[in-house]
Amino acid sequence: MQAHYDISRLAFRPGSVPAALPALERALAPGGADGRLLAVLVSEIGTLNEVLIVHALADARGAFAARDARLRRGDLFGVGDALVEASSATFASFPFVPPMQAGRYGPVFELREYTIRPQGLPRALAAWESALPARLAISPLLTVAYALEGVQPRMLHLWPYASLDDRARLRADALATGKWPPKGGADYLVATRSSIYLPAPFSPLQ
Repeated sequence: MQAHYDISRLAFRPGSVPAALPALERALAPGGADGRLLAVLVSEIGTLNEVLIVHALADARGAFAARDARLRRGDLFGVGDALVEASSATFASFPFVPPMQAGRYGPVFELREYTIRPQGLPRALAAWESALPARLAISPLLTVAYALEGVQPRMLHLWPYASLDDRARLRADALATGKWPPKGGADYLVATRSSIYLPAPFSPLQ
């Protein structure tokens, strides 16, 4: 059974994230239609002054109700005018990966995001299903999922590492053995983005 996630990306005024985190923690207290909070991650490398929020959804339709309520309230995520841009999207996990779980895995997390060719998602699913078991023997994966919104297919995957040095070593091992990346990426990928995040103090994922 596939897992579904609501993933929100918040862009803050430069330097305002630390002061905004307590208000964000209050806004993300358990309850409501958002689902079960899994992660609150703060960008460290890549686009800065950004917070990534991941909720696990029991019902993907609940994400739309939560977004509607936030829009009507006018103060998205309770952080006031420190927030300058926000987006949310619903994702479905690849069907052969288990649901993402909160816990202590990091504290360094790499999020990779891809734009996929319009016909490319079936190829991505097949390539990942073939290659992932060998890659998981090197280090764990938190999730790989594709967007359920928009015309152009998109996917993302989230990996935990003990440190940046650990990330470099494990990725080098995977490349050297030929176990990663999945074969045929040029056949279905259009663009790639990679960012490094650290967990907020109150994030269930650490």
